[in-house]
Amino acid sequence: MLEFLPKEVREGLEAARKRDQRRRSRLHVQVGGAVYPVLRFWQDGFALDGDLAPGRLRGLVDLYDGPRHVLQCLIVASTAENGELVCDFKRASPVSETAPLDFWRGENAPAGYLPRA
Repeated sequence: MLEFLPKEVREGLEAARKRDQRRRSRLHVQVGGAVYPVLRFWQDGFALDGDLAPGRLRGLVDLYDGPRHVLQCLIVASTAENGELVCDFKRASPVSETAPLDFWRGENAPAGYLPRA
């Protein structure tokens, strides 16, 4: 249906669709000092705007939901498809705000020292 429209109208519609996706999505990827908005996200990958993102993207990146750091992703492949940079990651590690424990905490363990009896 869109193929019957003039080229300028199609390009305008595509630009409006991308702008709307960027505005709706709170997710963004931070690579070094650069920040790129995420258009789509799925279980083992995400898509960035091909006009804003670099040609290829590999390595460890940080994924944010607004100001909150959510995941660290290891990107293994990225391809340009239909104006988007599609990135597939090998692993996505959730980010915790506390340090991991190096001991086992029992379910009914006391919270502190016990007094002498």
